[in-house]
Amino acid sequence: MLLPDCTLFPHGGLPLFIFEPRYRKMLEDAIEGDCFFAVGRLLGDEQGDPATFVSPVGTIGLVRASREQKDGTSQLLVHGVMRVRFTDWHDDRDYPYASIEPLISVFEPENQAAGAMKTLRGAVEDAIRNLPAEVQEGVLALLDRADEPALMTDIISQQFIHEPDLRQRLLETASVGSRVSILCDYLHRASHGAED
Repeated sequence: MLLPDCTLFPHGGLPLFIFEPRYRKMLEDAIEGDCFFAVGRLLGDEQGDPATFVSPVGTIGLVRASREQKDGTSQLLVHGVMRVRFTDWHDDRDYPYASIEPLISVFEPENQAAGAMKTLRGAVEDAIRNLPAEVQEGVLALLDRADEPALMTDIISQQFIHEPDLRQRLLETASVGSRVSILCDYLHRASHGAED
């Protein structure tokens, strides 16, 4: 599914309203199959080769809930599962359809993973320190679910980053360490900008 300015991260949630006939067909095929489909960011008009108007990296999502309305439209909740690269686009379906390859996130060197998570958590704590206590507790409880840096970067990217280009950059950044650096810098600028 191609959406403008939309980036879904692994472990993130995306509510969708399916109304276009092509995506209604895609949803039907997904539900009759394995309940998975990919979400890709649309960069421009859908004309010509999709590689020219779709970001090269998207996310495979699992349909967690789907409710079809009487008019044939559907309300969905899609849960992000894995980054994927779109390798080849095919024109044999009524909806955008591509071959994909998984993009596995690994933090290296592994012995610095705990330190990177501590640094990133500190950046989040600093950024939310002026929010109400119950909000801070909710955010930190979310971070407590992360047992490794890749998961923590995806949780923070999904919840905190709202700029479409930065979201896509984070999705496409293969190095988890680089993602940690990008997020720490963003959170530092956001928290100090709020003080100015």
